[in-house]
Amino acid sequence: MLLAVVKLPSRLVNEFFVDLGRRWAAAAKRRGATIEPPTLDPNVALELLELARVAAHTKERRFAPLSCFLAGVAAERLRSAGKPVDDAAIAAYVKEVRDELERMPPL
Repeated sequence: MLLAVVKLPSRLVNEFFVDLGRRWAAAAKRRGATIEPPTLDPNVALELLELARVAAHTKERRFAPLSCFLAGVAAERLRSAGKPVDDAAIAAYVKEVRDELERMPPL
């Protein structure tokens, strides 16, 4: 399947996610918790976008953001399971599940 990719200026994308990470850290602080601002690896970002595409086109459009949220929860649980996991492993983890979904028949 060919997928048209719209390239946004990387500066714009990076600035948005750096700012968003700071906002998450600030919101956590207002709740009495200190967290590092979350970051988004480019390869993980691409896999999440592909997961959103598959969820939206094979299941239900509204499932796309929730699928990405669940992928984030699963990724953090994988990290917490004790084995060292880097961003490349997280991207592969998301891709593995996305590939499984893509092989399923649409709803």
